[in-house]
Amino acid sequence: MTALRHITPAERRARLGRRHLLAPSARAGVPEHVAEALVGLHATDPATVYLAAAARMTHPTVTAIDTALYDGPAPDSEPVLARIRCMRRTMFVTPRHLSPTLHAATSRDAHRHRGDALRRLREAVGWDEHRYAAAEKATLAVLAERGAVTSAELAAAVPALREQIITYPGKPYESRQRVCALVVGALAAEGRIRRARPAGSWTSAQFRWALAKPFPVLPADEAKAELARHYLSAYGPVTAGDLRWWTGWTLTDTRRAIAATGAEAVALDEGTGYLLPEDNQPVTPAEPWVAVLPGLDSTPMGWRERDWYLDPDHKKALFDRNGNIGPTIWADGRIIGAWAQHRDGHINHHLLTDPGREARTAVENETARLTAFLAGTRVTPAYRTPLERELATQPRSCPPA
Repeated sequence: MTALRHITPAERRARLGRRHLLAPSARAGVPEHVAEALVGLHATDPATVYLAAAARMTHPTVTAIDTALYDGPAPDSEPVLARIRCMRRTMFVTPRHLSPTLHAATSRDAHRHRGDALRRLREAVGWDEHRYAAAEKATLAVLAERGAVTSAELAAAVPALREQIITYPGKPYESRQRVCALVVGALAAEGRIRRARPAGSWTSAQFRWALAKPFPVLPADEAKAELARHYLSAYGPVTAGDLRWWTGWTLTDTRRAIAATGAEAVALDEGTGYLLPEDNQPVTPAEPWVAVLPGLDSTPMGWRERDWYLDPDHKKALFDRNGNIGPTIWADGRIIGAWAQHRDGHINHHLLTDPGREARTAVENETARLTAFLAGTRVTPAYRTPLERELATQPRSCPPA
């Protein structure tokens, strides 16, 4: 029996500089190429999309990213990037041409979203399927007539959307919510409407809503195989557990999708991993590189098993209680520190390990590049982590650990 090729953590780290466009020589010219390289950009926090793209672009501007997100290349066309709910019922910004595949591969979650909304409305205010369908129809009619509008404008136009329910009654986090959020959220999850340009700045989550062109119907098994192929190309080698966690699939679906790609097994420190056949060769590392990445960036959130790029002793400082990672600093495939924006606008950073003089200089250069991109905009991550909170209140960057 032939032994599996062993891929070391060092070889896995060597792949990141070019695959994830983090080395200067690998940076992209346009944001859609960034989304393509990573399959999708985490978009739960709107600012993450801009900061993740900017970190990987040669000459990033807010205008360029805005255009890719919200302006079609031709009249009546949709933007080249799509903001959709897909893997793990999480928001991603993906290349438009990939969004039907991602939607079909995770469509079970989209249908579950609508079912959850109807169940909650039935329990809270007695809605039935007929009442829910009528609210959907009225919502779509308003969007067809007016174009892109905010949730508040939708609620003003559709009385049913103004009803309120109590969410999580009796819990410490009990709150009051408009029906509008549930109905609109389900329509978006199904791909029937899309998030258009926000009412505020690029950091705002107050999106307008617009009609969307329906996703083509794709066979779920074929879509899952195609999504697995894209993931393996961008993040491989990966374990079955990595892919299962990243997608939210069952173990059976995960194994079936891996098999459909023709992936070859390799040996990792974590166990058996998989690579596409055309990718199962040693790689040459990129030049030395440093990257300053936002909270929830797709690179650190791309694997379930993270010890090959993250010191386990640093997890408590860099993640919140729900497993969301904060802003990080990377050098040559490892997380070496964290950063935060102080309330006066300057960037504080703290190195959890000393990467050496040249890398420290590169960190200063990258934080300066980030400062120039922000151009005075204040950004606070949606999910605060212990080290980010600490750095946000300090007057200047901390010395290396």
